[in-house]
Amino acid sequence: MTAQLEGTREDLIVYLATGWWDGPAGTDRQLATALGRYGPVFYVDPPISALTRFLKPDLSGVAAAPRLRVHSPRLVQLVTRVTPGMTRPVLRHLRAPLVHRAVRSAVRELYGPAGPVAAVVSSRVDESWPRLAARHRLLYVTDDLVAGAELLGLPRDRLIRLENAALARAGTLAVVSPGLRDRYAAAGHSAVLLPNGCSPEFYADVDDAPPPAGASLPGPVAGFAGHINDRIDISLLEAVADTGCSLLIVGPLSHGYRDARFTALTGRPNVCWVGQQPYEQMPSYLRLIDVGLTPYADNPFNRASFPLKTLEYLAAGRAVVASRLPAHVWLDTDLITLADGPADFAAAVTAALAQPRTPEIVRRRRAFAEQHSWDVRARRMAELLGLVSRTTVA
Repeated sequence: MTAQLEGTREDLIVYLATGWWDGPAGTDRQLATALGRYGPVFYVDPPISALTRFLKPDLSGVAAAPRLRVHSPRLVQLVTRVTPGMTRPVLRHLRAPLVHRAVRSAVRELYGPAGPVAAVVSSRVDESWPRLAARHRLLYVTDDLVAGAELLGLPRDRLIRLENAALARAGTLAVVSPGLRDRYAAAGHSAVLLPNGCSPEFYADVDDAPPPAGASLPGPVAGFAGHINDRIDISLLEAVADTGCSLLIVGPLSHGYRDARFTALTGRPNVCWVGQQPYEQMPSYLRLIDVGLTPYADNPFNRASFPLKTLEYLAAGRAVVASRLPAHVWLDTDLITLADGPADFAAAVTAALAQPRTPEIVRRRRAFAEQHSWDVRARRMAELLGLVSRTTVA
């Protein structure tokens, strides 16, 4: 195992993720991959059980996966399996010790028992830190779980206690959005803003990507890519469809989300919903759209978020119409049209669809996205961790 990985134990970056490696390619996976420039990264999946795999079919392959999976000389993944029910009150206290034991055991297996690791990065605000010697500890908050407790069906008081414990042991606090930075500042915590990013190189050839199967729509096309859940304002998508333009929706229906309005929306002749698609096929779907949509509902949880899709649309050279979230205001660009309410949102989409996609505007969008790439974000995190770039990732 160690022969396949670079560096030593003192070079290792342990990354405790909230997103499964095999799930949607979100913040943790993208950032951990980019951090490979600064040392070998040990990506720790959230705990998974047979029940999790049942609720999330996209993770079914993890059942047969090895405990340790080496993805490259700079990246190894730890699959942490637990007994079903460990998120419930009676067994919940057993989950973290099992995960921490698995982390320590795997690090010893990879690099031996002695010495500290370079850094431990955790995006798990609701979980304690593993007892692992590290030169730096960075807590990276990507969602306001306390604000979203009711939306997520989680106990708010318990989340507050766990968050305070995580903050107490963190050497550095980084947050994904201006809203989170302001919330922590009000509570006396200094936080560094480290927003989400994008992969411009992934969409460099989007216009030459093969057309996807099962998504035939007449142009022009407005498109939404992401999870369909209570964070989305369905009225904004309905208003766009009411204009008569083609609407493409790419993404999974979150477990437990049952909305008759979404069913009715996807039954319209000018709307096509293709469900969840592999990340590798996203350029094919973004090729079809002319305007990307970020139709988030206005609530405290969303105001603390930083939607990935907004920058990805720009990386693909597409126009963007988005809800007026603090993250979108912070980006401060005329390349994103902000709109409030169904009527304004639909009007903004209609206006954007009427604008030609010229080579010059595509260059501007992609140049802006380059300024917010995952490599840029990883460089900033590495600075916070006191790390320097080693070589270009293979």
